[in-house]
Amino acid sequence: MYNKKSTPGTQPATHLSQEIEGSVQGHRDGHGFVIRDDGEGDIYIPPNEMRAVLHKDRVRVRIVRQDRRGRPEGRVVEIIERPPQPIIGRLLQESGVWLVAPEDKRYGQDVLIPKGATGAAKPGQVVVVELTEPPALFGQPVGRITEVLGEVDDPGMEIEIAVRKYGVPHEFSAECLAQAKDLPDKVRAQDKKRRVDLTDVPLVTIDGEDARDFDDAVYCEPAKVGRSKGWRLLVAIADVSHYVETGSAIDIDAYDRATSVYFPRRVIPMLPEKLSNGLCSLNPEVERLCMVCDMLVTAKGEVHAYQFYPAVMFSHARFTYTEVAAILANTRGPEASKRKDRVKDLLNLHDVYRALLIARQARGAVDFETTETQIVCDENGRIEKIVPRTRNDAHKLIEEAMLAANVCSADFIAQGGQPGLFRVHEGPTPEKQEILRNYLKAMAVGMTIGDDPKPGDFQAIATATKDRPDAQQIHTMLLRSMQQAIYTPINSGHFGLAFDAYTHFTSPIRRYPDLLVHRVIKAILSKTKYALPSLPTPGEAHAKLAKRLAARVAAPGTKPRKDVKPPSRDTQAWEAAGLHCSANERRADEASRDVEAWLKCKYMREHLGEEYSGVVSAATSFGIFVTLDAMYVEGLVHITELGGEYFKFDEARQELRGERTGIRYAIGARVRVQVSRVDLDGRKIDFRLVREGEELLGRALKDKGVGTEGAGGGARKAGGRSGGRKADKAAGPSATEQAGLTRERAARSPIQSLKASVKKAVAGKSSKGKARKPRRG
Repeated sequence: MYNKKSTPGTQPATHLSQEIEGSVQGHRDGHGFVIRDDGEGDIYIPPNEMRAVLHKDRVRVRIVRQDRRGRPEGRVVEIIERPPQPIIGRLLQESGVWLVAPEDKRYGQDVLIPKGATGAAKPGQVVVVELTEPPALFGQPVGRITEVLGEVDDPGMEIEIAVRKYGVPHEFSAECLAQAKDLPDKVRAQDKKRRVDLTDVPLVTIDGEDARDFDDAVYCEPAKVGRSKGWRLLVAIADVSHYVETGSAIDIDAYDRATSVYFPRRVIPMLPEKLSNGLCSLNPEVERLCMVCDMLVTAKGEVHAYQFYPAVMFSHARFTYTEVAAILANTRGPEASKRKDRVKDLLNLHDVYRALLIARQARGAVDFETTETQIVCDENGRIEKIVPRTRNDAHKLIEEAMLAANVCSADFIAQGGQPGLFRVHEGPTPEKQEILRNYLKAMAVGMTIGDDPKPGDFQAIATATKDRPDAQQIHTMLLRSMQQAIYTPINSGHFGLAFDAYTHFTSPIRRYPDLLVHRVIKAILSKTKYALPSLPTPGEAHAKLAKRLAARVAAPGTKPRKDVKPPSRDTQAWEAAGLHCSANERRADEASRDVEAWLKCKYMREHLGEEYSGVVSAATSFGIFVTLDAMYVEGLVHITELGGEYFKFDEARQELRGERTGIRYAIGARVRVQVSRVDLDGRKIDFRLVREGEELLGRALKDKGVGTEGAGGGARKAGGRSGGRKADKAAGPSATEQAGLTRERAARSPIQSLKASVKKAVAGKSSKGKARKPRRG
């Protein structure tokens, strides 16, 4: 499917014979696209041209023609760069010929393996292939097997495939491990110098039952804010930057990973285990170094003042969300009786959370309730069950405390006048705004958005429609209209959370941007400047950096704009870091989703032929996606399974409508399906609509008076897959982030000793002990 990326009302700046550089994105059907470095519309590459290139190649193409709609088609004239990443696939033998079928179907063609290059691999096994001969227009690529991963059904095979398929670094360098080994096992006396002593403050951690690395701890107590009631909230975050120096072997590996990657039963950490689970982790009843965001919060949930300082802390308890929720629900119950000394502290945290929640609602932050799932596996890695993740007040109070600390961090960097990384979430694009307006009108919502929508407009629509039968469909469309959040040195605010400035400060053990933010905050406190080195920008980050820089250069034959200054080396370094971290965040998400899809496919193979009730989660021109009630597994009911009927896809309503019967399949509609096919390699599950379910649905829709009017796409008869689901789902920020639920954490301390300890530790030191008022606007 062609993705048009040019400005509305204009055509991409392409001319016949023009040569363009970009990255190849293959398609499982054999054709491909070149994603242009200059950000204009993608260039279609026909199957015959794709024979000579591979998915992910950087190429130069010449525009050879345009179709009736002005979309360009290209011919590859040069392969600029071929990433050294190996190909993962299954070894097969066909008619005496050995070949490997790539696991990633975007590669489009099998790799031939000469007889002497199979090593110890056996047919059907999953292997790693290194190319020895590139593909050509009239010849397949040739390679040799360098690693045998095992049988396709081996426990953990899905993770072994994913980390290689997506290029996730999963082995630390020898230099990194040696450096980590030399680090101390505990906090030393020299590490505590020039730090506030918070060891007597009952800071606690609140995390999931299976958490092993603890980034954050929290503490809260009542305090006077002016003459009014308020709270003092402490969020203490592991001081990773004390141990990971810029440019060190550990730092280089951490930057390369940019984030920890979470799979069911396994984590690929950003830092070596000695740091992530040991020296940096805020484990209970041991001293740890931390960076503290110390805030005064008003009864209305506004941060009245804040200060940052380095400290040494002692976690007084390790709580789970379940424990805290039980204590808050019953302060005299069995869980509370086990933690009598901490009950009052938890109630104070709950009070400040409710105040922060008032401020969230006043800002108009977008808050969609979505269902996230958790895969529960047995010891052999097989799925036992798939359950919804329940969010209770314990989750929410930690999230709000983390959001408050992140906002203070962004404000501190902005006021400090130093470059750094912000977490930016821009408002919907004009194209997405128009699609959403048309949809809201078609669904007779009675509310819409203007040309410059605010977060409160989205939240107002969500609130007004929450009791409608089609609420899930409406909220899904609101969600899809949003953009994806990114890391960038250029602050544009966070649309979903309704913050003028926002960053990530609270998870430096698992996110590299947070580590950079800590370094900048420390530089501001010490009145120095943090100099970010020129870091490598591989792959997607390289292409996007080139695109951004190209956008600032005048087109050939035009005069450069005087008001546009070329970016400084410093700015380019921060942009490169932001692009790299954003790209690797998406890589981690894709790898995690791939593993979950694999596990769900394996799980559903055991349920072929069984029937389940479910709800339509997406409608496309080629069918409907249904999520099963009992299992939270999603599959496709292809348009060929909807009956001998012509269906129109109504883009405005996001539904399929039968021309003859008037039956409509839209998000939120209830259906009954049978599991008909599972494609493990393609990560696809197909359902067949049970006829009784279709008849009931048709009667129900007609009984409700649903008409058959509505503009739609061209009439389609059942048959033939068209495109893929990815093209129908807008790329938005994660539901967690839009709901303001980014996993952030916190820390605490008793006010009596805190005032004296802060004053003593930072007396006479620039801004370390000076409370700072947040900047408005």
